[in-house]
This record gives sequence, C-alpha cells and structure tokens, in this order.
Amino acid sequence: MATRRSPRFKECRRLGVNVCGHPKALDRANSPAFKKNHKQSEYGLQLAEKQKVKAYYGILEKQMLRAYKEAARSNGNTGEQLLISLECRLDNLVYRMGFANSIRMARQMVSHGHMLVDGKNINIPSFKVKVGSTIQLVEKSRKSEQFKNCFLSQNRAPLSYITRDEQNFACTFSALPQRKEIPVDVKEQLVVEYYSK
Repeated sequence: MATRRSPRFKECRRLGVNVCGHPKALDRANSPAFKKNHKQSEYGLQLAEKQKVKAYYGILEKQMLRAYKEAARSNGNTGEQLLISLECRLDNLVYRMGFANSIRMARQMVSHGHMLVDGKNINIPSFKVKVGSTIQLVEKSRKSEQFKNCFLSQNRAPLSYITRDEQNFACTFSALPQRKEIPVDVKEQLVVEYYSK
C-alpha cells in the first residue's frame, strides 16, 4: 500500500499552513532561510492549493484525482463536494474524532485493524463512512495508553458533525459537514481550476 513518506514539517513550511496538525510544525517558518522572494504564477497558486488538500488528507495523486472526478459528477459546488467527500474517509474521521493525533497515525490505526465501523472491523483507510455510522476502538486496543490518551485527553475539540461517546470509546458521524465546518485552510476553487484545464 502506497503512503506519503515526505518530511511533514518541511511540507508545512513550503505550503505555509500546518497541514499535519503538529504544534511545532511551523516554528521555523518565519526564518530568513525559508523566505520566498519570488511571485507565484496562477498555475503555481493552483498547484499549491491542490498539494495542501493532498497533505491535509494524507492522500496520493491518484486518490485525489478519483475524488475530484467523483465530486465533478455530483450536484452542487465541485470544490465543496470534493472536501466533503474527503472528509467522509474513514482515516480522516478517525483523526477528526480524536482517536489519533495525526492523519498518518489514523491511517495506521485503520490499516492495523484497531477500528470498528458499526461493529465491523474495517481496515481500508479510504472506506467511505455513511452518515449515522458509529466508529469505535476495538476492545483490545482500549488498553493502549497511547490510544486512551489521544481520545480522552489530547483531541477534545469536537466538530458539529461528530458526536462523542467517551465511555464506550466511540463516535458517531452524525451529519454531512458543511464547508464552513471543515477545518482545512484551502481555496478549493483553485483546486477545481487546476483539474478543469
């Protein structure tokens, strides 16, 4: 299975936003060594926004293109539909629900069989979760101090489309997110322009 293995902090500095969610990711961003002096072209801006989306969701180009084509076929704003579709991925929801402290950790938890979706063990990170589904940590994994610490202490900023049940180490994907609720700093229209050429 192909995964993104590029240096995370370097990618955050290049894109100018904290795509990996680590508190120290942009510590050196204002250093003179990383200052950009050239003006970006229109294509460069579009490419940067597309790279941001890929980095936020931890996906590769093939998966990104597939998600874009799916969004283009759906009704409504293509850019918004793209982000909503990516937000429904299992690995992303595991991260958003607080089971993991990064998208990479969430992906690994899913592929190693630590998560249940409506009582079934799903180990496909790109699995599309339906509204109303419950995502839960498997019984055996609840003994892990790292997983417990992540879910109960570190990630306690609930999103409006997620309902947490801390007692049972479970969360419910209660509604499709609106664009304003999705915590990603991207101009999705530029991504649409990039792919529609």
